[in-house]
Amino acid sequence: MNKGHKETISIRVVSCVFIVLAIAIFKPFGLEVWQWQAYIHLLGIFALGLFSCFLTEVILKYVVRMPRSYNRGVSYIISRNLRFQCINTPLVSLLICLYRHFAMSDLVEANKFSLTNYIETLVIIAFLSFAIGLYWRFKFRSRYLAAELEETRLLNEQLKKLQSETSPSAPLPASLRGGEGSTPKVCTRGDLEGVTLEGTTNERVTLDIANLLYIEAVGNYVKVCQLLNNEVHTNMLRATMKQMEDALQAYPMIVRCHRAFMVNLGQVEQISSNSRAMQLIMRHSHDAIPVSRSNVSKLKELLG
Repeated sequence: MNKGHKETISIRVVSCVFIVLAIAIFKPFGLEVWQWQAYIHLLGIFALGLFSCFLTEVILKYVVRMPRSYNRGVSYIISRNLRFQCINTPLVSLLICLYRHFAMSDLVEANKFSLTNYIETLVIIAFLSFAIGLYWRFKFRSRYLAAELEETRLLNEQLKKLQSETSPSAPLPASLRGGEGSTPKVCTRGDLEGVTLEGTTNERVTLDIANLLYIEAVGNYVKVCQLLNNEVHTNMLRATMKQMEDALQAYPMIVRCHRAFMVNLGQVEQISSNSRAMQLIMRHSHDAIPVSRSNVSKLKELLG
């Protein structure tokens, strides 16, 4: 068992202990009438909590397809922890409800299984889960911040490497050449010239792909931002992002990073990233282009 697994088990055990202690202090579910038997019921709830954590891990790994991993970045860890809470909280509430019905309803009639019983249990467990979640987030805050900084540093290093590999006369790296059997038109950055983008009416923009900064969807139009004579110029075309994507699919350095944005990776000055969002800071214009969560993994794969 590696260090990461041991830490995860330790976190689950401490979380269950916290919830059981809170239940022991506030005595919901009619625990006050059970006298010494209450300690047996608390042990039973503790065991159900651990079992629920184990079952939730199995669901995440085999059903949701999110295995435990400490190598996929901070955003993945936080997203997985959130899904863990969303699955585990109603699951452990259901198990406790069933335990109340079968083991604790002899002296407390209100412990009989019902919708009201379940909602009451869910509210209590959700509040306690939120409280323990805040504790763990505060405890690991410095670790997350350090991991975010390191991840951002590596992404920027990979970006610079990619940009140097796509300099004039340098062949594109394998990650940008397309799949097996594909025949991309562009093989070196020096070949990226003279592309004409057309709208649904008579507007058109001719540009050098190497000077394209980004394309943004603005209502029924797209804004094409490019560098001309060392100045940033914009043109509006009546077109969709899908049309732009189709027109530029032969140019692997032009990627869709958001529902409303396409960027030229060769013109990205810096990547700014944290657990909440990723942005691409463009050269010359210094605009911050957002990267949607659904495109973060795609962008990391390209840079890797």
